[in-house]
Amino acid sequence: MNITIIGSGNIGSALVAGLLREGSISPCNIILTDISQNALAPFAEKGVKTTQNNAEAVKNADIVLFCVKPYLIFDVIEDVLSSLTENALLISLAAGVEFIALQHYTGAHPLFRAIPNTAMAVCQSMTCIAASEDANAAQCETVLNFFSRVGKTILINEALIDAATVIASCGTAFALRYMSAATSAGVETGFRPDVAQKMIAQTVLGAAALIADSGNHTEAEIDKVTTPGGITIKGLNEMEHAGFSSAVMQGILAAYEKISG
Repeated sequence: MNITIIGSGNIGSALVAGLLREGSISPCNIILTDISQNALAPFAEKGVKTTQNNAEAVKNADIVLFCVKPYLIFDVIEDVLSSLTENALLISLAAGVEFIALQHYTGAHPLFRAIPNTAMAVCQSMTCIAASEDANAAQCETVLNFFSRVGKTILINEALIDAATVIASCGTAFALRYMSAATSAGVETGFRPDVAQKMIAQTVLGAAALIADSGNHTEAEIDKVTTPGGITIKGLNEMEHAGFSSAVMQGILAAYEKISG
């Protein structure tokens, strides 16, 4: 399988890092492009093919991923369209750009939209994928399998892509902000910042694994560690008095309103 990734920004770089970490696709089968040779150099050192020529990069690609800013994607597609192989699968990672706009440029090529997050770099992304109406089941399976190399995947309707962006992509920053606040509290209780951060990171990782592995409702797992009159319920209640849950919900909804227009 030949993979071309156009754009080595945060998302493109995270995807390449995850693919290299997972290892089932050889670096020599990955082409990464960028306008900056300096941005490409670290990946070239790891065996990834790099180029500043997008049209050349897609000539033998089975999958082409557009990891570029939304305002650039149409120009990039126009630049590469005549160089694409007939069966190339095109995947847009540009937030907010709908199929109806993309297909004006992509023509008959099977088209997908994917919303991953930067945890692709450690193969722990949650990637939400929407398929255009002309994409068949086998092509959908190919794209799902591709992204499963760098985390969990789910196929959703395009109408939910904006919501997925807020929950699963912006959600990384929301979770990290909690971790930052908890780390600061840990420092105030006497731990060094690096020790507090390590403790918080593993605690969040463990909490997420409890839910991901069991499928239990979050409140069911919370109940297991909140004894009557105990310290956990005291802390939770203080957070709620300060508006913790409301702030999280309001933040997510505000982000959704922003992206959905």
